Amino acid sequence: MKSKAEFKHEALLEAGDVQDVLKAIAKGLGKGKLEFGEEKEGEIELNPKGLLHLKLSVSDEDDRQQFDIKVRWEKRPKSLSKAPPKIGKSAS
Repeated sequence: MKSKAEFKHEALLEAGDVQDVLKAIAKGLGKGKLEFGEEKEGEIELNPKGLLHLKLSVSDEDDRQQFDIKVRWEKRPKSLSKAPPKIGKSAS
């Protein structure tokens, strides 16, 4: 059975405070453990391992600029076969 836990936080912060959040995320990535939480909502622990998929989106539109960073990974990376496929002519 699949389970889902989410953490969301939204705030208006000075650039230096946003930088502190990004540094904390970078430090957690380096340690392989990210912890997110607030008193009311509990805590979520993520354990990034292996190859991480990074998606960076940037936009500059009229009077608003933004960038989004999305990082994901598989909890249990799929193992791929190291053997090549057997390909041959079929007997006709």
